[in-house]
Amino acid sequence: MPQTLAKETYFYAFSKENQTALKVPSGSQVVVETYDCFQNQIESEDASFNSIDWNQINPATGSIYVEDAQPGDILKVKIDNIELGNKGVLATGPGLGVMGHRIDEFTVKMVPIVDGKAVFNEKLKLPLNPMIGVIGVAPEGEPVSCGTPGAHGGNMDTKSITTGATLYFPVFQEGALFGLGDLHAAMGDGEIGVSGVEIPGKVTVTLEVIKGKSIPFPFVENDEGVAAIVSMETLDEAAKKAVELFVDTLLPHTDLTIAELTMLFSAAGQVQVSQIVDPLITARFLVPKYILDAYQVSLFE
Repeated sequence: MPQTLAKETYFYAFSKENQTALKVPSGSQVVVETYDCFQNQIESEDASFNSIDWNQINPATGSIYVEDAQPGDILKVKIDNIELGNKGVLATGPGLGVMGHRIDEFTVKMVPIVDGKAVFNEKLKLPLNPMIGVIGVAPEGEPVSCGTPGAHGGNMDTKSITTGATLYFPVFQEGALFGLGDLHAAMGDGEIGVSGVEIPGKVTVTLEVIKGKSIPFPFVENDEGVAAIVSMETLDEAAKKAVELFVDTLLPHTDLTIAELTMLFSAAGQVQVSQIVDPLITARFLVPKYILDAYQVSLFE
Protein backbone atom coordinates (compact mmCIF):
# COMPACT_ATOMS: atom_id res chain seq x y z
CA MET A 1 0.00 0.00 0.00
CA PRO A 2 1.31 3.47 -0.82
CA GLN A 3 1.91 5.89 2.02
CA THR A 4 -0.36 8.95 2.24
CA LEU A 5 0.84 12.48 2.96
CA ALA A 6 -1.93 14.64 4.45
CA LYS A 7 -2.61 18.13 3.10
CA GLU A 8 -1.99 19.62 6.54
CA THR A 9 1.73 19.16 5.87
CA TYR A 10 2.51 21.92 3.42
CA PHE A 11 4.86 24.76 2.50
CA TYR A 12 4.58 28.06 0.62
CA ALA A 13 8.06 28.04 -0.94
CA PHE A 14 10.27 25.33 -2.39
CA SER A 15 13.42 25.40 -0.31
CA LYS A 16 16.38 23.33 0.83
CA GLU A 17 15.37 24.38 4.37
CA ASN A 18 11.94 22.71 4.19
CA GLN A 19 11.41 20.00 6.76
CA THR A 20 10.94 16.43 5.59
CA ALA A 21 7.34 15.35 6.02
CA LEU A 22 7.87 11.90 4.51
CA LYS A 23 10.99 9.91 3.62
CA VAL A 24 10.67 7.18 0.98
CA PRO A 25 12.96 4.90 -1.02
CA SER A 26 13.34 5.43 -4.75
CA GLY A 27 10.54 3.65 -6.58
CA SER A 28 7.91 4.40 -3.92
CA GLN A 29 4.31 5.27 -4.65
CA VAL A 30 2.81 8.06 -2.53
CA VAL A 31 -0.71 9.50 -2.27
CA VAL A 32 -0.48 13.28 -1.79
CA GLU A 33 -3.52 15.18 -0.48
CA THR A 34 -3.82 18.85 -1.46
CA TYR A 35 -5.71 22.02 -0.66
CA ASP A 36 -6.80 24.17 -3.59
CA CYS A 37 -4.59 27.15 -4.45
CA PHE A 38 -6.54 29.37 -2.04
CA GLN A 39 -5.99 26.84 0.78
CA ASN A 40 -9.75 26.20 0.68
CA GLN A 41 -10.47 29.75 1.93
CA ILE A 42 -13.15 30.55 -0.69
CA GLU A 43 -16.46 28.89 0.20
CA SER A 44 -18.96 31.07 -1.67
CA GLU A 45 -19.25 33.58 -4.50
CA ASP A 46 -19.64 36.30 -1.87
CA ALA A 47 -15.93 36.10 -1.04
CA SER A 48 -14.19 39.45 -1.41
CA PHE A 49 -10.56 40.17 -2.23
CA ASN A 50 -9.96 41.37 1.32
CA SER A 51 -11.58 38.29 2.87
CA ILE A 52 -8.73 36.13 1.57
CA ASP A 53 -5.37 35.85 3.31
CA TRP A 54 -3.11 36.24 0.26
CA ASN A 55 -0.18 34.90 2.25
CA GLN A 56 -1.93 31.52 2.21
CA ILE A 57 -1.78 30.92 -1.54
CA ASN A 58 -0.53 27.92 -3.51
CA PRO A 59 0.38 25.61 -0.63
CA ALA A 60 2.30 22.55 -1.80
CA THR A 61 2.09 19.34 0.21
CA GLY A 62 5.50 18.07 1.28
CA SER A 63 8.40 17.91 1.47
CA ILE A 64 9.02 14.33 0.41
CA TYR A 65 12.62 13.20 0.82
CA VAL A 66 13.52 10.57 -1.79
CA GLU A 67 16.39 8.38 -0.63
CA ASP A 68 19.51 8.26 -2.84
CA ALA A 69 18.58 11.50 -4.64
CA GLN A 70 21.66 13.68 -4.89
CA PRO A 71 22.45 16.95 -6.69
CA GLY A 72 23.00 16.23 -10.37
CA ASP A 73 20.53 13.32 -10.47
CA ILE A 74 17.09 13.31 -12.09
CA LEU A 75 13.87 12.76 -10.14
CA LYS A 76 11.33 10.84 -12.24
CA VAL A 77 7.74 11.48 -11.16
CA LYS A 78 4.98 9.39 -12.70
CA ILE A 79 1.46 10.79 -12.24
CA ASP A 80 -0.51 7.62 -11.53
CA ASN A 81 -3.85 9.19 -10.64
CA ILE A 82 -5.55 12.50 -9.86
CA GLU A 83 -8.69 12.41 -7.72
CA LEU A 84 -10.61 15.69 -7.64
CA GLY A 85 -12.87 17.12 -4.98
CA ASN A 86 -16.54 17.76 -5.74
CA LYS A 87 -16.37 21.57 -6.03
CA GLY A 88 -13.93 23.99 -7.62
CA VAL A 89 -13.59 27.75 -7.81
CA LEU A 90 -12.66 30.29 -10.49
CA ALA A 91 -11.59 33.82 -9.56
CA THR A 92 -10.25 36.94 -11.22
CA GLY A 93 -10.16 40.64 -10.53
CA PRO A 94 -8.47 44.00 -11.02
CA GLY A 95 -4.82 43.63 -11.90
CA LEU A 96 -5.08 39.85 -12.19
CA GLY A 97 -4.21 38.02 -15.37
CA VAL A 98 -4.40 39.26 -18.93
CA MET A 99 -7.70 41.14 -18.60
CA GLY A 100 -7.22 42.56 -15.11
CA HIS A 101 -6.85 46.10 -16.48
CA ARG A 102 -10.49 45.95 -17.64
CA ILE A 103 -12.07 44.27 -14.61
CA ASP A 104 -13.43 46.48 -11.86
CA GLU A 105 -14.09 44.07 -8.99
CA PHE A 106 -12.91 40.77 -7.60
CA THR A 107 -15.21 38.06 -8.97
CA VAL A 108 -15.66 34.47 -7.84
CA LYS A 109 -17.50 31.59 -9.48
CA MET A 110 -18.12 28.34 -7.61
CA VAL A 111 -17.88 25.40 -10.01
CA PRO A 112 -19.53 22.11 -8.97
CA ILE A 113 -18.16 18.90 -10.46
CA VAL A 114 -21.15 16.86 -11.65
CA ASP A 115 -21.13 13.70 -13.79
CA GLY A 116 -17.55 14.25 -14.91
CA LYS A 117 -18.09 17.88 -15.95
CA ALA A 118 -17.30 21.27 -14.44
CA VAL A 119 -20.60 23.19 -14.26
CA PHE A 120 -19.78 26.74 -15.40
CA ASN A 121 -23.44 27.82 -15.59
CA GLU A 122 -26.87 26.46 -16.56
CA LYS A 123 -25.96 26.45 -20.24
CA LEU A 124 -22.34 25.31 -20.12
CA LYS A 125 -20.53 22.33 -18.64
CA LEU A 126 -16.79 22.15 -19.21
CA PRO A 127 -14.94 18.91 -19.92
CA LEU A 128 -12.49 18.06 -17.15
CA ASN A 129 -8.75 18.01 -17.70
CA PRO A 130 -7.46 17.31 -14.18
CA MET A 131 -3.90 18.61 -13.87
CA ILE A 132 -1.29 19.75 -11.37
CA GLY A 133 -0.32 23.44 -11.30
CA VAL A 134 2.47 23.36 -8.70
CA ILE A 135 4.94 20.49 -8.65
CA GLY A 136 8.68 20.36 -8.17
CA VAL A 137 11.76 20.00 -6.02
CA ALA A 138 13.89 22.27 -3.84
CA PRO A 139 15.83 24.78 -5.95
CA GLU A 140 19.58 25.19 -6.05
CA GLY A 141 19.74 28.57 -4.32
CA GLU A 142 17.33 30.73 -2.35
CA PRO A 143 13.73 29.64 -1.62
CA VAL A 144 11.26 30.10 -4.48
CA SER A 145 7.61 30.90 -3.73
CA CYS A 146 5.13 28.22 -4.75
CA GLY A 147 3.58 30.90 -6.97
CA THR A 148 6.69 31.14 -9.13
CA PRO A 149 7.97 28.55 -11.65
CA GLY A 150 11.61 27.88 -12.46
CA ALA A 151 14.25 25.28 -13.19
CA HIS A 152 13.05 23.38 -10.11
CA GLY A 153 9.46 23.18 -11.42
CA GLY A 154 7.07 25.00 -9.12
CA ASN A 155 4.04 26.87 -10.47
CA MET A 156 4.46 25.74 -14.09
CA ASP A 157 0.68 25.53 -14.69
CA THR A 158 1.19 23.11 -17.56
CA LYS A 159 -1.95 21.23 -18.56
CA SER A 160 0.00 18.20 -19.81
CA ILE A 161 0.97 17.47 -16.18
CA THR A 162 -1.91 15.08 -15.76
CA THR A 163 -2.72 11.42 -15.14
CA GLY A 164 -0.42 9.14 -17.12
CA ALA A 165 2.27 11.76 -17.65
CA THR A 166 5.82 11.40 -16.35
CA LEU A 167 7.91 14.36 -15.24
CA TYR A 168 11.68 14.62 -14.98
CA PHE A 169 13.17 17.18 -12.60
CA PRO A 170 16.77 18.19 -12.02
CA VAL A 171 17.80 17.38 -8.46
CA PHE A 172 19.49 20.29 -6.70
CA GLN A 173 19.39 19.15 -3.06
CA GLU A 174 19.91 15.89 -1.21
CA GLY A 175 16.63 13.97 -1.14
CA ALA A 176 15.16 16.25 -3.86
CA LEU A 177 12.53 17.56 -1.35
CA PHE A 178 9.55 17.05 -3.61
CA GLY A 179 6.12 18.63 -3.23
CA LEU A 180 2.95 19.38 -5.19
CA GLY A 181 -0.33 21.29 -5.01
CA ASP A 182 -2.59 23.69 -6.93
CA LEU A 183 -4.78 21.13 -8.71
CA HIS A 184 -7.12 22.20 -11.49
CA ALA A 185 -10.26 20.44 -12.68
CA ALA A 186 -9.97 22.40 -15.94
CA MET A 187 -7.44 24.90 -17.24
CA GLY A 188 -6.67 26.25 -20.68
CA ASP A 189 -3.19 26.97 -22.00
CA GLY A 190 -2.15 30.36 -20.66
CA GLU A 191 -4.42 30.34 -17.57
CA ILE A 192 -5.21 33.86 -18.75
CA GLY A 193 -7.46 34.90 -15.85
CA VAL A 194 -4.85 33.79 -13.25
CA SER A 195 -6.90 30.80 -12.08
CA GLY A 196 -8.13 27.57 -13.58
CA VAL A 197 -10.93 25.66 -11.89
CA GLU A 198 -9.04 25.49 -8.59
CA ILE A 199 -9.86 22.40 -6.58
CA PRO A 200 -8.58 20.24 -3.72
CA GLY A 201 -7.87 16.58 -4.30
CA LYS A 202 -5.44 13.67 -4.10
CA VAL A 203 -2.57 12.80 -6.42
CA THR A 204 -0.90 9.40 -6.57
CA VAL A 205 2.70 9.58 -7.75
CA THR A 206 5.60 7.17 -8.14
CA LEU A 207 8.99 8.72 -7.32
CA GLU A 208 12.19 7.29 -8.78
CA VAL A 209 15.79 8.53 -8.81
CA ILE A 210 17.71 8.33 -12.10
CA LYS A 211 21.47 8.30 -11.59
CA GLY A 212 24.16 9.18 -14.10
CA LYS A 213 22.14 11.76 -16.08
CA SER A 214 21.28 15.38 -15.45
CA ILE A 215 19.00 18.05 -16.94
CA PRO A 216 18.83 21.83 -16.39
CA PHE A 217 15.02 22.21 -16.61
CA PRO A 218 12.01 19.91 -16.19
CA PHE A 219 10.65 17.71 -18.97
CA VAL A 220 7.22 16.08 -19.26
CA GLU A 221 6.46 12.90 -21.21
CA ASN A 222 3.10 11.52 -22.32
CA ASP A 223 1.64 9.47 -25.18
CA GLU A 224 2.02 12.43 -27.54
CA GLY A 225 5.72 12.99 -26.95
CA VAL A 226 8.26 14.68 -24.69
CA ALA A 227 8.30 18.40 -23.89
CA ALA A 228 10.92 20.63 -22.31
CA ILE A 229 9.35 23.08 -19.83
CA VAL A 230 11.11 26.41 -19.34
CA SER A 231 10.14 29.49 -17.32
CA MET A 232 11.64 32.91 -18.08
CA GLU A 233 10.74 36.59 -17.75
CA THR A 234 9.10 36.64 -21.19
CA LEU A 235 7.28 34.13 -23.35
CA ASP A 236 9.79 34.68 -26.15
CA GLU A 237 12.71 33.82 -23.87
CA ALA A 238 10.96 30.75 -22.45
CA ALA A 239 9.97 29.36 -25.85
CA LYS A 240 13.38 29.90 -27.43
CA LYS A 241 15.18 28.38 -24.44
CA ALA A 242 12.89 25.33 -24.51
CA VAL A 243 13.67 24.75 -28.20
CA GLU A 244 17.42 25.10 -27.72
CA LEU A 245 17.33 22.90 -24.64
CA PHE A 246 15.66 20.12 -26.61
CA VAL A 247 18.13 20.49 -29.50
CA ASP A 248 21.02 20.08 -27.07
CA THR A 249 19.30 17.16 -25.32
CA LEU A 250 18.48 15.14 -28.45
CA LEU A 251 21.51 15.96 -30.60
CA PRO A 252 23.93 13.46 -28.96
CA HIS A 253 21.41 10.64 -29.54
CA THR A 254 21.24 11.09 -33.33
CA ASP A 255 23.51 11.34 -36.37
CA LEU A 256 21.88 14.65 -37.33
CA THR A 257 23.62 18.01 -37.54
CA ILE A 258 22.27 21.01 -35.68
CA ALA A 259 20.92 22.31 -38.99
CA GLU A 260 19.15 19.04 -39.75
CA LEU A 261 17.69 18.79 -36.25
CA THR A 262 16.54 22.40 -36.47
CA MET A 263 14.77 21.68 -39.75
CA LEU A 264 13.17 18.57 -38.24
CA PHE A 265 11.93 20.49 -35.21
CA SER A 266 10.66 23.29 -37.45
CA ALA A 267 8.63 20.75 -39.42
CA ALA A 268 7.34 18.61 -36.55
CA GLY A 269 8.04 20.19 -33.15
CA GLN A 270 5.42 22.20 -31.27
CA VAL A 271 6.01 25.37 -29.27
CA GLN A 272 3.24 25.47 -26.68
CA VAL A 273 2.21 28.01 -24.03
CA SER A 274 1.79 26.79 -20.47
CA GLN A 275 0.99 30.00 -18.58
CA ILE A 276 1.40 33.74 -19.11
CA VAL A 277 0.26 35.13 -15.73
CA ASP A 278 2.79 34.05 -13.11
CA PRO A 279 5.92 36.00 -12.01
CA LEU A 280 7.85 34.04 -14.66
CA ILE A 281 6.23 32.91 -17.92
CA THR A 282 6.25 29.22 -18.86
CA ALA A 283 6.49 27.66 -22.33
CA ARG A 284 7.11 24.11 -23.47
CA PHE A 285 8.53 22.61 -26.64
CA LEU A 286 7.05 19.24 -27.60
CA VAL A 287 8.81 16.66 -29.75
CA PRO A 288 6.44 13.92 -30.99
CA LYS A 289 7.03 10.40 -29.77
CA TYR A 290 7.48 9.03 -33.30
CA ILE A 291 10.67 11.07 -33.75
CA LEU A 292 12.21 9.61 -30.62
CA ASP A 293 11.04 6.13 -31.61
CA ALA A 294 12.61 6.47 -35.08
CA TYR A 295 16.01 7.00 -33.46
CA GLN A 296 15.29 4.52 -30.65
CA VAL A 297 15.91 7.26 -28.12
CA SER A 298 15.00 7.03 -24.45
CA LEU A 299 16.24 10.39 -23.19
CA PHE A 300 16.33 9.81 -19.46
CA GLU A 301 16.53 6.08 -18.83
